[in-house]
Amino acid sequence: MRAFVRVVETGSFSRAADHLDLPRSTVSKLLADLERHLNVRLIHRTTRAVRPTADGLEYFEHASRLISELDAVDRALRGDTLKPSGHLRIDAPSSFATTLLIPALADFHREYPDITVAVGVSDRTLNLVGEGVDCAIRGGELGDVGLIARRIADLPYVTCATPAYLRRHGVPETPEDILQHHCTIGYFYASTARPEGFVLQQGEVRHVVERAAFTTNDGNGLSSLILTGLGIGQHLRHALQPFLDTGELQEVLPAWTRPPLPMHLVYPPHRHQSPRLVAFIEWLMRRFGDAPSGKVQRSGTLVS
Repeated sequence: MRAFVRVVETGSFSRAADHLDLPRSTVSKLLADLERHLNVRLIHRTTRAVRPTADGLEYFEHASRLISELDAVDRALRGDTLKPSGHLRIDAPSSFATTLLIPALADFHREYPDITVAVGVSDRTLNLVGEGVDCAIRGGELGDVGLIARRIADLPYVTCATPAYLRRHGVPETPEDILQHHCTIGYFYASTARPEGFVLQQGEVRHVVERAAFTTNDGNGLSSLILTGLGIGQHLRHALQPFLDTGELQEVLPAWTRPPLPMHLVYPPHRHQSPRLVAFIEWLMRRFGDAPSGKVQRSGTLVS
């Protein structure tokens, strides 16, 4: 049962074997024995991927919960005071991961030195259980995705361009100027290729620019496009604040803002009982969730 749960969590027989400190052949045999015992196929095996079947997903939910409860009983009977341990796989959007989450992981490691962490960096839609991801951080309003979601922060946007671009094409003074501007830079969703609207809002007045000459589906790529001087862009402030501080970028239309982006931590039901995942959730909420609306903690400092 432990071998099966670890195969699903890691998405690989080899990685599961490494985590369990067992030969790959042993993990494969354990899973085959479990399938014969249950008389049901739990895993789809292909040359490219390992995915749980529908029955496997249902069994995984029960098995992971039972293992967590058994481990808790064992620790209680032993009087175990050890901190949570094991491997944790998380996923976060590129700009959030590189500028906020990863710099903060040193603090997490000091608090939980026995937890190893794999950070996936992506903005795409994930099958958390199928891809062996314990939890993910995602921006925007969430629909009914069958996951537990906890709001951790509201991230403010900034509209800006390089000084060189603004010298060439002029500094916009109204949202209408953006509509007539030489070039705008935007973001598109990888799953649909649909561009995200360029929003400027002041009170009840709202302008949306749908057209963009250059778009990307990656947060770091969006920063690079703006820094290259291709046009005026709109991005999360935490990703661009260092360049605003040095003067490499210049904010435009500061009185016209975009509603902040809500960030959520999402994870499958029942998986929150894993001690290492509980530890990460509690740490993440302390690190980011207590920040005032529109601000987040970055390397110990509140960044507007």
